[in-house]
Amino acid sequence: MSIPDAEVERQIQQMIQFIDHEADEKEVEILAKADEEFNIEKGRLVEQEKQKIRAFYEKKEKNAELQKKIQMSNLHNQARLRLLKQREDHLQVVVDKTTNKLKGQVVDITKYREMLQGLITQGLCQLLEPHVTIQCRQMDIQLVEGVLAAGQANYTKLSGLDVTVKVDQANFLPADITGGVRLVAKEGRMVVVNTLEARLEQIIKQKIPEVRSMLYGSNPNRRSHLSLHQFL
Repeated sequence: MSIPDAEVERQIQQMIQFIDHEADEKEVEILAKADEEFNIEKGRLVEQEKQKIRAFYEKKEKNAELQKKIQMSNLHNQARLRLLKQREDHLQVVVDKTTNKLKGQVVDITKYREMLQGLITQGLCQLLEPHVTIQCRQMDIQLVEGVLAAGQANYTKLSGLDVTVKVDQANFLPADITGGVRLVAKEGRMVVVNTLEARLEQIIKQKIPEVRSMLYGSNPNRRSHLSLHQFL
């Protein structure tokens, strides 16, 4: 018994409807999955970009902070150097005043004669030699010869030793120095430079720590406690 054409057509339409329905559901499922994957990937990319942006600005902030620290350090160093320069300039003023005062004492013949005698005695005590030659400025020959005996006597009194001293009449100290003497023994192998410039330089080296302490406050690391006024 054959199936009527109408029934066949109806069954075919049912099959077509079933297939279309399955296709629609599959399409919805695929689209939903695609949307989900898209959203996941979009979220991942967005988060990735956010991390890049955060990293960029964190690095920029760190660089800015580093530059700020460098600038602050540079400003601090510049300020410290300016302060040190001002202090050294101030110290130089003290040294210059001391030098000018010393030159003023040279102008005073009485004081300069006493200074020469002391410098000769001191130099002899440093050498402790029986034969010594003294050099001085040509303009100071008479002054040196005038205090030579007293300088020798003081040396003998202090050391208990005798000494023969002569003034060099051929070799003179430069005329442009402030004054003082140079003592030579053993044919030039032993020399004591007791010019006023040499003595002043030595005193300045010894006294600069104390001057700094007087001007800018004490420092436990400084060890010089001599009196500056005894040299001024």
